[in-house]
This record gives sequence, structure tokens and C-alpha cells, in this order.
Amino acid sequence: MSVPFCAPLSLSVLALSILASAAQAQSVVRIGSAAPVSGPGAHQGKDTENGARLAIEDLNARGVLIDGKKVRWELLAEDDASDPKQGTAVAQKLVDAGVVAVVGHLNSGTTVPASKIYYSAGIGQISPAATTPLYTHQGFNTAFRVVANDDLVGRTLARYAVTTLHAKKIAVIDDRTAFGQGLADQFVKAIRAAGGATISSRQFTTDKATDFNAILTQIRATKPDVIFYGGMDAVAGPMLKQMKSLGIAAKFVSGDGVCSEKLPLLAGDALVDDLVTCVVAGGVSGAQETAYTAFTERYRQRFDLPVQTYAPYAYDAVMAFAAAMQAAKSAEPARYLPALRALRYQGVTGAIAFDANGDLDHAALTLYTYRLGKKTKLQVVR
Repeated sequence: MSVPFCAPLSLSVLALSILASAAQAQSVVRIGSAAPVSGPGAHQGKDTENGARLAIEDLNARGVLIDGKKVRWELLAEDDASDPKQGTAVAQKLVDAGVVAVVGHLNSGTTVPASKIYYSAGIGQISPAATTPLYTHQGFNTAFRVVANDDLVGRTLARYAVTTLHAKKIAVIDDRTAFGQGLADQFVKAIRAAGGATISSRQFTTDKATDFNAILTQIRATKPDVIFYGGMDAVAGPMLKQMKSLGIAAKFVSGDGVCSEKLPLLAGDALVDDLVTCVVAGGVSGAQETAYTAFTERYRQRFDLPVQTYAPYAYDAVMAFAAAMQAAKSAEPARYLPALRALRYQGVTGAIAFDANGDLDHAALTLYTYRLGKKTKLQVVR
């Protein structure tokens, strides 16, 4: 009698085990984070990862539900090293790990190739930093961003260089990455369209270079009022030092890749007051500044680090995914993606809504300079 008694019991235990495993799987929402946490851009990449992690912690602490059911939010973080090949490998790894959404990547050069993998898998992707227009103009219904694109950044910086800095001759340098070259191209296009200033020199470097004396010497001969750089702070810092040693007094204008809290350390005493003007592809003003300041203080307390640039945008990217999943009553991408496209969400970085391409609607930009070694806000523009 033991055999017929034990068999159904074993089946019952097995069935319960399967049901329990299924219930547990359904209760976990895994969101991927992809950014460089090694190499020259590691401080920026870790900034985005930390911002996403803080959002995940907040969602769990608040007990955020989906379709009235409690879920456990998890972050799966991967290092793409700012390398396109590693970026696609990381993207596939996140897809294989069962993430339902991805916050990333940081660099345009990794974001675009990775986006094809997320699109093929039907998984939503929000970049907290990539600004190349190509990313959201591939026809992918999975691609979004919570920052302005290079078209707007380039026009804004061009207008500032001509109307505020009164530049007549501008030298342009880019690092030949998708981000740096793309931003520089948009800047040059905007300068030529606006008139009133000429491009006196166009030079190129790489995102890993440390010696700029040759190109800066050529630029010095043209006596520019402004040098525009398309690239990241890890290169801009040493470049500013070498500008000083060569006696180049031109103002330095750049995008959000340079606009970090680490630039004073990278540039040292070459970073004199009001030398650098940079822009962050987002911005808050008025009452929203209180929420943003509170976030930066919470971030500092949690990670014992200052916000570099992108942490608030990564935080908002996670929260935008969560809000869309709540609205759709599902963490399944096929169900939440339409809700994400229709989203209206007030985030730490301001109002978040997406246009038909997945770009941030009515995007704001914030212009900064550096004074007394501190990043100092100039104005928010739209």
C-alpha cells in the first residue's frame, strides 16, 4: 500500500514545488543596467548604475505593486566598458538573464548597437545619457531616452557661443566616437546656420588619447575665441591642462560628457573660473529644484559619492519603467511598452513624456560653468 500512497504524494509535492517556483518567478521584476564601470568613463558609468540601484531600492521599500500584486524588484548590472562589441555582448547577456527592461547604455557608441538586440528581444530600453539622434530614429518601438538629443544640444551650445561668448572664430575637436563626433557635427551645423562665426579649425583625437599638443598647436595658430570639444571629461581634463601650458586663452565649450563633478580633479589648476561652459541634457527650475537637491543629497548619503551627471536620469528611467508597468498592470514588455510611450511622469529630472520616436518631449537643457572648482548652474533652457 505504500507505493500507491507515495506516488501521488510525490506528484503533489512536485506540483507544489513547480507552482511555488512559478509564483516566485512571476514576483520578480528584473531590470538591467548597462554602463561602463571600467575604463576612463567608469565614474560616469557607476553614476548611472548607482542611480538605477537607488530607484530599485526605493521601489522595494515602498512596496510598489503591479496589478495589485507585490513584486520584488531586482537590478542586474553589467559593464560595457564603453566598447561597442562588449556593449552588444552585455545586451545579449541581459536578454538571456530574463530582464524585462534595460536602463542604458551611457555612450552613444554602445547604445545604438545594443538597441538592435533589445528590439529583437522586444525589451524596453531607456538610455539615461546617449544623445545621438540615430538611436531613436531607427524605427524601434523599444528605444527611449530621458535626455535631449544632439540636435538640441548642438543648437543650444552654438547659440551660447555666438550670442553670449561673442565668438567669431571657433575651433572644433572631437574624439571620433559616435557621441563626440555626432555632437561636434551638430554644433558645426548650427554655427554655420546661425552665421556670425566661422569654424577656424577642425581637429580629431580619440577617447583614450592623453597628448593633444600637436592639434592644440595648430589650433593656437588660428587664434580662436572658443574651442568646442565633443567627448568626455576624461579627455577634456588633460586637454585643458595642455591648453594652459600652450598659452591658449580661448573659452572651452562642450556637452554633458564633460559636465561632471570630476572635471575639476581632472583639469587641476587649468580649470579657472568661467573658462568652461558645458550643458547637461536635462534640467529643473523653480519648485522642482527642491526635489532634485533632495535626490542628490540622498544619493550622497547612500553611496558616499557626489552625483556626477547621469544618476538622476538613470533613477528616473527605472521609475518610468515602473510607472508604465503599473499603468499596464504587467511587467511584460509587449503590454507595458504602449503605456511607456503614453507616459506622463514627474521625475527627479522634471516632466517625462516621450514623442513618437521615443525622444524626451519638450526636453530641457542646463548650462553650467565652473567657479572655485565647483560646477555652477547658469540657466535652464528649452
